[in-house]
Amino acid sequence: MTTSKKLSDQEQVSEHISKLDPEFGKIIEAIRKIILSTDKQISERIKWNNPSFYYIGEMKPFDPKEYKREIVVFNLYKSRIMLVFPSGAKVKDTSGLLEGDYKDGRRITILKDMNDVKAKEKALRKVIKEWLKLVDK
Repeated sequence: MTTSKKLSDQEQVSEHISKLDPEFGKIIEAIRKIILSTDKQISERIKWNNPSFYYIGEMKPFDPKEYKREIVVFNLYKSRIMLVFPSGAKVKDTSGLLEGDYKDGRRITILKDMNDVKAKEKALRKVIKEWLKLVDK
């Protein structure tokens, strides 16, 4: 009888990306590296069937439905790269990276290809750093 070892969160994200079309996967991997390298208090996991990045530091207690720990979640429906920031509305983004005006406070960014990722990397890092400053510690 073989017992399969449960994959770590990072291994689950790697496995998820490995199942994507290779060219598409390279873009996702590049975005993943940008997000994770922005701050050491960011970790990753699979949430809502997609790679998700969240704050791992100390926080004041909160209602889990507020998603205060979630920074950004991929939405890879039909090979479209959409980054969903569940509480992105609280970030003062002057770059125009965060789009939408959803009542629940989320904001989105759509990335078309590797050139788009490179063009928006600085703004993406800035938005994440601003988000981290607003964490209720």
